[in-house]
Amino acid sequence: MLLPGRLRQTTLGDLLGTLHRARVNGTLELAEELGRTHRIHIADGLVVAVEFDGAAATLAEVLRTSGDVDDGTLRRSLLRAITSKRLHGEVLVQDFRLAETVIDAAVRRQMTWRLSRIEQLPDARVHFRVTLRPPRGAVVRSPLPASAFLAGRRRFRDRGAPSPSPRSAHRTLPAQHDAPSSAFRVLGVAPGADATEIKRAYRRLARTYHPDLHPEASEPERQALAEQFSALTLAYRSLVA
Repeated sequence: MLLPGRLRQTTLGDLLGTLHRARVNGTLELAEELGRTHRIHIADGLVVAVEFDGAAATLAEVLRTSGDVDDGTLRRSLLRAITSKRLHGEVLVQDFRLAETVIDAAVRRQMTWRLSRIEQLPDARVHFRVTLRPPRGAVVRSPLPASAFLAGRRRFRDRGAPSPSPRSAHRTLPAQHDAPSSAFRVLGVAPGADATEIKRAYRRLARTYHPDLHPEASEPERQALAEQFSALTLAYRSLVA
């Protein structure tokens, strides 16, 4: 099986279609030039996990948007997940007795959203690696069906015009594109994002991690939140100051 070396030479839909037809087991890696690497884990040709290199679209945000879990439960469960270093979905099921079907549906929506974000990348290096096991939280027992990750995806043959090359795209980035790539990663925005997008991401994450918004938190939980919020603030200041 031979895949194009660059995303600009193909599309995410074409890559996933090729891997699905070959019924592969492994990880599709898409590495951006400025440091972010996104991973799509595949078992028997089906998607079982999507790792988007950024902080956007957390499980809590998906559940809040769907209205499946109230804000109080989300705050308490998120704190417990942070301090116990467990998956948020695992905490909701085991400690808060949320139905596994609710978490499964939310994880699938999250995966689909992440695929849509990855599909928007103008370019990235393409690698496929054989992996021994998928990451924690992968939906191995009930992977996304092909219709969920292939239907509606753009195909290279349908492109009306070639995507701009990374070099030409970089010339149009705002001044902060020289900032450390880790700052963009912490805030979950693409390298070179403008100030408006950076501020929007920071405010959204601050509503989740600011210690003062969790008055019920224990001292260890407040410390964990403070460390997370400090990292967000440092990243924000390095990009907009």
